[in-house]
Amino acid sequence: MWQGTKHSCHKLKVRTLSPWQSPLLPPLWRPTLPSVWQVEDRMVLGGRKSIMKLNPFVTSSRRKNRKRHFNAPSHIRRKIMSSPLSKELRQKYNVRSMPIRKDDEVQVVRGHYKGQQIGKVVQVYRKKYVIYIERVQREKANGTTVHVGIHPSKVVITRLKLDKDRKKILERKAKSRVDGKEKGKYKEETIEKMQE
Repeated sequence: MWQGTKHSCHKLKVRTLSPWQSPLLPPLWRPTLPSVWQVEDRMVLGGRKSIMKLNPFVTSSRRKNRKRHFNAPSHIRRKIMSSPLSKELRQKYNVRSMPIRKDDEVQVVRGHYKGQQIGKVVQVYRKKYVIYIERVQREKANGTTVHVGIHPSKVVITRLKLDKDRKKILERKAKSRVDGKEKGKYKEETIEKMQE
């Protein structure tokens, strides 16, 4: 609705209220939506169904998770910088992934440098969350060659640099994996006792 003033060029726009915004209606008559907490377990946000939080001590905040990731101390960065093992090594050791270290042989499986060639890890740069591989290099503008940083999740370990500590880790991981499969299953002795 337009209202004119003494000059035709000055026009005022008058806003009309919807019935729900009307001050004449009592507040109980206005439609109310259930709070977020009431519908959290069945709420769909952006096409994805959100699940009710199981552990209240673990945050789901993107901001807090990013802060912890980029401010993580070195011993936690070591765990984050893990790489999957190749199919042959996975069958041999019964372990899926390992924290990467210098002198491991890896193959790049994602990104610009992916291919069949296998290279040795030259350096694990925890500060930047990258590893440098033997043959993955590029030329700078002044002609010098430098290693290109690659994230450990984008490589597959094809040969492990083994020492006594690493062997212990492999044994421990394999054992926990076997125990995990047996967890919750009845043993033969308990089945026999139940049948008696």
